[in-house]
Amino acid sequence: MFRGIAQLNLDSKGRLAVPSRFRDALAARCSGHLVITADSDRCLLIYPLPDWEPIEQKLMALSSFNAQIRELQRRLVGYAEDAVMDATGRILVPAALRGYAQLEKAVTLVGQGNKFELWNEDNWEQRMEQGGGFGPGGLPPELEGFSL
Repeated sequence: MFRGIAQLNLDSKGRLAVPSRFRDALAARCSGHLVITADSDRCLLIYPLPDWEPIEQKLMALSSFNAQIRELQRRLVGYAEDAVMDATGRILVPAALRGYAQLEKAVTLVGQGNKFELWNEDNWEQRMEQGGGFGPGGLPPELEGFSL
């Protein structure tokens, strides 16, 4: 279970040092084998390989004749790149994905249960200032009656 936020820096080669608190879990879950892909919010999603594979299989089993499904397949599978955590706990974020998510030096890594989101730090801060993106419609119906 990945949770919490970390403010990090990419090095000059585009490598991300995974926070030490996540390294052991990633080593145990997937031997450091990850998949990085694009999200529609202009951030990146980082999955342990065993968690990504069923998502990819389900997505690719859907009909590509539906334009919305095809767009999702293009984004998630088309941008997907394998990454392996090195001995010092770093992963290389491919240049195309760095460009897509506007990642330069300062980034924010956000734990999301079975995956991470990787954001340009300024974009993350702007997103949080916008109130979480619920907009004028408020919370989705699935959250009615939900209590923290």
